[in-house]
Amino acid sequence: MRTFKRVLTVTGVAAASLSMAGLASAVTPVTLSKGHVDVLDVEYASGVLDLHVHDESVTPDVEYSPADVVLQALPASAYTVPSGSCYSFLGTAGSTVYRLPEVQNSNLLWPGISGEHLATGVFQNDRVQAQLVAVSGPGKFSVYKNGLCPGSTKSFDSGDGISAADSKNVAAGEHSHANWAFSATGTYTLTFKVTGTLTNGTVVNSANVNYTFKVGA
Repeated sequence: MRTFKRVLTVTGVAAASLSMAGLASAVTPVTLSKGHVDVLDVEYASGVLDLHVHDESVTPDVEYSPADVVLQALPASAYTVPSGSCYSFLGTAGSTVYRLPEVQNSNLLWPGISGEHLATGVFQNDRVQAQLVAVSGPGKFSVYKNGLCPGSTKSFDSGDGISAADSKNVAAGEHSHANWAFSATGTYTLTFKVTGTLTNGTVVNSANVNYTFKVGA
């Protein structure tokens, strides 16, 4: 079982100080391009459901606000789309997409989804739902698992239109990985939110949270 140490980031401290002075936009985000990073790190504290970025590529590990980071898919993440209908959601067979893989590659970012900060007995069925709300960028975005037919394992896929189907259950204590794929180089803004129903029936929602991905550069 992993343990967590919260560290207030330098950018977080600077942002707080500069915000008071009206200069928060002067803060330069940290770029994360290699190692294990839980991109969707779900937390619930003091009645607030929220998303953070948990960087485990460093020791001690660091927790960031998504606004304080740029997540990078390096050129080495280039991936040739296989033939077959099970991969057609990625693009034309033989074309190049950029994929952060489900299986760790130490030379690339390894994005995870975590409910490890969620306590059991708080939400109905001990789970919440992470939902893709919007994608802005030069291409399509999808998250899927390896398997006999990856097209049937998608959690999120902007290529077929964003809907309520672009949702993934995140269980208390869960930690998982999948393939994060982008169909073109450039900068993307991915917007996620989290929804959960407390054991007393109250529905709680996070704010919409924007993540910045820089792909293929």
